Amino acid sequence: MARTSNLLVLDEPTNDLDIETLDLLQDILGEYPGTVLLVSHDRDFIDRVASVTVSLEGGGQAMAYAGGWTDMLAQRGDGARKQAGTSPDPARPAAPLAKSKAQAAKSGLSFTESHRLRVLPEEIARLEAEIAKLVVLLADADLFTREPVKFRKATEALAERQAKLSAAEEEWLVLEEKAEATG
Repeated sequence: MARTSNLLVLDEPTNDLDIETLDLLQDILGEYPGTVLLVSHDRDFIDRVASVTVSLEGGGQAMAYAGGWTDMLAQRGDGARKQAGTSPDPARPAAPLAKSKAQAAKSGLSFTESHRLRVLPEEIARLEAEIAKLVVLLADADLFTREPVKFRKATEALAERQAKLSAAEEEWLVLEEKAEATG
């Protein structure tokens, strides 16, 4: 474990984690330079960290989809059924990744840009919610004297989330302008 690696395998890493540790894990995985193979039932976490989702489709078939859980459902075209808790039609094959890439090319955005444009509003909303929680925490006038370490961590987290929010909003604006310019 002390050696440098380029592969990290995690099985249900979000079980029993509090919010702060979950955020830390997400940040660390985002900065990991290698490949992360992640098995999880935490769909929100998958949405936040996955760049590719592999789904076992049955009949010995495994399909790779760009993005997280929500992106996989959208590419398969069964997002509404999954949200409602019903199973997909087994006779209907999953949409291949190449089809989604072709659709993105028609819009003038690369597949990655198109994906980012779809997921950025959710990311922005999540960051805004986290900022709101931190602002409420820091509104406690006695927090600094009562728990200085917690105050410092919350202040640092607030500054980090605000910077991420600003960057995400800027990225969304650039991608939206590009999408509108290319029709």
